Amino acid sequence: MELLIKADRLGKTHRRDEVLSSVSFELSTGQVLGLLGHNGAGKSTLIKSILGAQRFDGELSVFGFHPDKDRVKVMRDLACISDVAVLPGWMKVEQLIKYMSGVHPSFDRQKAYRLLEETDIRPGKCVHQLSKGMKMQLHLALVMATDVRVLILDEPTLGLDLMYREKFYQGLMSWFRKGERALIIASHEVAEIEHMLTDILVLKKGKTVLQGSIAELKNRFSTLCTTSDNLNEAMALKPVYHRAQNKDHILLFEDVIEEQLHPLGQVVHTGLSDIFIAKQLEVGE
Repeated sequence: MELLIKADRLGKTHRRDEVLSSVSFELSTGQVLGLLGHNGAGKSTLIKSILGAQRFDGELSVFGFHPDKDRVKVMRDLACISDVAVLPGWMKVEQLIKYMSGVHPSFDRQKAYRLLEETDIRPGKCVHQLSKGMKMQLHLALVMATDVRVLILDEPTLGLDLMYREKFYQGLMSWFRKGERALIIASHEVAEIEHMLTDILVLKKGKTVLQGSIAELKNRFSTLCTTSDNLNEAMALKPVYHRAQNKDHILLFEDVIEEQLHPLGQVVHTGLSDIFIAKQLEVGE
């Protein structure tokens, strides 16, 4: 795996408020990093730093370059898709494709058209005539046609219906698997992206509250489904999260040997959503 991004004690202060505090992580080819956190957690601030859109404290290297000082070089292999309308609405799709071929040295115009043939988007349509889901499909097709090495997605499916969400992520992962690439997906919809992730970085109020690979986290956390009869005994093992589910109780444990849990009920699949909620509550939601 090739190291693509390295952040060391990354920070950002805005009007004396610390919006990002000592965040460190690495991103290599083959990784899909879930950047998780509620609104105001610092996700967008971190993304802006990676994109070279703002100055920051600490050390940050993207493809071996400084994203602020070497932004042109960084953006050759880096792209970002968000729920914000960034495509020019007055342009026709074919004009936008022609424009991209003129400004990005690795843009493949024919590949862009081939990708759009798999959608309902027609080249003669103006961008403002497209639905939000179609705009996302168009943006993704443009990114795929530039063959970038790192793609950042900032709440990309916000406001999209289930059909477009499914199409978007299917196309995304198909493209991802065909090259030596890495993804960063920023979202607070944890359950929606869980199956795609290899690693997570969870932020709250600008600070890291949890990070690691999905495999590590699944070994670190255990989930018990039990009844009220065994609840007191289970609570004595100090779960980090507890919720009622119909007549049962779901308890999440951290660094507890599963053999201790088996006599108390059924040890079930540990969902990333429960881990996310537990760590948010642990630091005083």
